[in-house]
Amino acid sequence: MNTFLPFELSNNHFLLSANRTIFWEEQKALILSDLHIGKSGHFRKNGIGIPQNMFSEDLQRLFAEIQWYKPNKLIIVGDLFHSHSNLEHELFLKWRKDITHIEMHLVMGNHDILEIEWYKEAEISIHEDSLSIDSFIFLHDIANIETNDTAYYFSGHIHPGITMKGIGKQSLRLPCFYFNKKYAILPAFGRFTGTFPIEVKKDDSVFALAENSIIKIQ
Repeated sequence: MNTFLPFELSNNHFLLSANRTIFWEEQKALILSDLHIGKSGHFRKNGIGIPQNMFSEDLQRLFAEIQWYKPNKLIIVGDLFHSHSNLEHELFLKWRKDITHIEMHLVMGNHDILEIEWYKEAEISIHEDSLSIDSFIFLHDIANIETNDTAYYFSGHIHPGITMKGIGKQSLRLPCFYFNKKYAILPAFGRFTGTFPIEVKKDDSVFALAENSIIKIQ
C-alpha cells in the first residue's frame, strides 16, 4: 500500500500523496485544490444534516501533510472556501494563526467570494487568474489555459474521478490525480465533494485514491 508516489515533470520532482496533495520538492511547496471550507456549515445552516467533524478532519489532514513535508509555502489552486463566511471560516482563521510562518497562495476559484479584507486577515496572497512559478502555471479551471505556450499547468475545479470496474457490473468511482502532456488536474482536498468522470487517453497518467492509498492506474 503506497501513501505517496513520485512523479517527474520538466526535470522537477513531485510527490503525489494519498491525502490529496502534491509536494513540489524543488520549491518546498505543498499544492492542493478545492478544500471548500464552509461547505458543510453552509448545508447545516440550510437545514441539511452534515456531520460536524467533517471540516475539522480536513484541517487535521492538511496539518498532518504540513508536519510531514514541512513546506515553505502552500499553493491552493482555487476554491479554498465555498461560500459566504460562517463558523468554519472563523475556525480556519484560528488554525491559520498557528502556521503563519508558511506562505499561503490562493488562485481564486469560482467559490472564493469572501471580501478581500478577509483574505488579508488570514495572510493569504490571492491571485485573481493564475500564479506562475518557473515553467509552471497554477490556475483553477483548465478551460482558461493558453494552448500555444510552453508552460505546464496545475488546476482543480472539476474534482476528477476514475471509474474502477469489478466483477459483473460492479463499479466504483474514485478521486484521482490526472496528468496529460499540457496540464494536471488535482482531486478535491475536501472530502465533502463529489467527483466528475474524466476521459483518459493513451498517454495520460492517472493515480486513483482509495483507503488512504494511491494507486497508479495508467
